[in-house]
Amino acid sequence: MLQELPIGIQSFADLRSKGYLYVDKTQVIHRLITSGKPFFLSRPRRFGKSLLVSTMEAIFKGQKELFKGLWIENNWDWTVSHPVIRLDFGGINNNTAKGLREDLDATICAIARQHNITLTRKGGGGFRELIENLHYAKDQQVVVLIDEYDKPIIDNLTDIKRAEANRTILHDFYQILKAADEHLHFIFLTGVSKFSKVSIFSGLNNLRDITLDAQFATICGYTQVELESYFDPYIEELAQKEKLSKQEAIEKIKYWYDGYSWDGVNFVYNSFSTLMFFGQQEFKDHWFSTGSPTFIVNILKERNDVQSLMVPFQMQDTDFDSFDIQAIDPRILMFQTGYLTIIKKEQDPFDSTMLYTLGVPNEEVNRALTRHLLANYAEISLPEINEGCRQMMRQLVSGDSQQFERSLQAMFARIPYQLWGNDEKYYHSMLLLWLNALGFKPDAEMCTDKGRIDAVWTWQERVVVAEVKYAASDGGKDVAGNASTTAKLLDTALAQIREVRYYERYAGENKRIALLGVAFVGKEIVCRMEELS
Repeated sequence: MLQELPIGIQSFADLRSKGYLYVDKTQVIHRLITSGKPFFLSRPRRFGKSLLVSTMEAIFKGQKELFKGLWIENNWDWTVSHPVIRLDFGGINNNTAKGLREDLDATICAIARQHNITLTRKGGGGFRELIENLHYAKDQQVVVLIDEYDKPIIDNLTDIKRAEANRTILHDFYQILKAADEHLHFIFLTGVSKFSKVSIFSGLNNLRDITLDAQFATICGYTQVELESYFDPYIEELAQKEKLSKQEAIEKIKYWYDGYSWDGVNFVYNSFSTLMFFGQQEFKDHWFSTGSPTFIVNILKERNDVQSLMVPFQMQDTDFDSFDIQAIDPRILMFQTGYLTIIKKEQDPFDSTMLYTLGVPNEEVNRALTRHLLANYAEISLPEINEGCRQMMRQLVSGDSQQFERSLQAMFARIPYQLWGNDEKYYHSMLLLWLNALGFKPDAEMCTDKGRIDAVWTWQERVVVAEVKYAASDGGKDVAGNASTTAKLLDTALAQIREVRYYERYAGENKRIALLGVAFVGKEIVCRMEELS
């Protein structure tokens, strides 16, 4: 009998008392809560942060009965318990600064009433009064756990004035934690983003950020070992349903849902996607569809930055602290919200700086984000994009260049003229974006000893080697003139592919290889596909 999956369960007490499946994270939690006092962790939404906070709460309250059979059961002093203040900003009004302040005061007062404490002050003063009184009443230092600390800002990034007002309130509120240090045993804050330049944490200058710390890289999400151990019956069931071997099923699950990392070494699955996948036994977008990507998509569209999705890029460790309300870097935003992840970490050979290579984590994120971006660019619905993807996949696999050309033309015709680029890089990026959405795995700008090729796409037995050419509009020239230009560009593109001979690496692999030339002249689009005999 399959153990019940804890889909949507964020309470550790509920999860354990009702017999849901729990992946034991208590050893790494123990390592964290015994190695210091103030900590901060950033992880994307739906990544198990709330359950992590709830588990810590149960440990500090000494609820030993909930940890039977887990690692920490015999590795913790259950005779000592601490009063816990747990704040979840996910349930606090942040539509206005006034609403945030009032709801925060009400939440602090409600916690005080639970402990029979009457507060005489409001705001930060009330928070400090609660901490002090709990310490004196229980004769133990207080534990403060704050979930979604940044939600009042994240929810209002499209309204800078409101976001700044909420930031000021949070800054003043969190300063109390430093002032009340002698009364505190442990502090843990978690959220999506780390706002360094906006000084939310200026009052907590000793706060330890463990976001990129390898010791805690697997504290949220599931490792490959955990997946194959705890979910083995579900993997067996999937393999039978999909008519795959067990190893084939594992590889397919890994391709779709693994790939998140914060140190470039330890990789984990998104816990929500994993649970939803095993619950539905269907390979599709689970995590992405639960939250609107509109804000990120709009930023990428505004800055015409789709390269971040196509080609891995490097950043320095200090770049991760540069999240500023006034000047949002879309790459940092995409990393912190889970659309990009660290795929490699290395030291810069020229200095002591650490370099991080970022890329899209897996097929779930890749396919969902690229299709949302295409729908936004072309101003058409997701169902239309999905149908277009299916059509173009069939066209490319079958080698139908004429139909593929018509599909490309139809897609580009829907993009508003003011968004069209004026260089080859733009059209190369858009074509990569579209093919990526189809499910092909593009290798962009591949270099050989004979030169560079724009992209190579592979899918099962099909290999497509492509070259994109662009020329500005011929202005006053007639249609025949345009046709002549596009024909020359196509000839040049295909000749370059043959000259570079990148397709030779697939010789002997029993692959069907096609050479694809794509030419853009102004708003005219033509392509030619030739099968390599």
